[in-house]
Amino acid sequence: MYLKRKSDGHLIEVLGLVDLFNPTHPHVVGRLHYGEEIQDAEKFPKADLLFPSGETLPRCWVDVHYRDKELRHS
Repeated sequence: MYLKRKSDGHLIEVLGLVDLFNPTHPHVVGRLHYGEEIQDAEKFPKADLLFPSGETLPRCWVDVHYRDKELRHS
């Protein structure tokens, strides 16, 4: 899966989808797609990533407390 870095718009190939979907993991392992050489894998903060379309990541991927309000009402 490819995501875009907010700070400069470069594409990141996400290598660890489990980290991406888990809201308790603030970083994902990926490779920067920039230049002709394949880059080494590194960690990228999820807070700095968007979908290539410009949409933000789903809240359930980044906020461990995204359903707290619903649970209090039950």
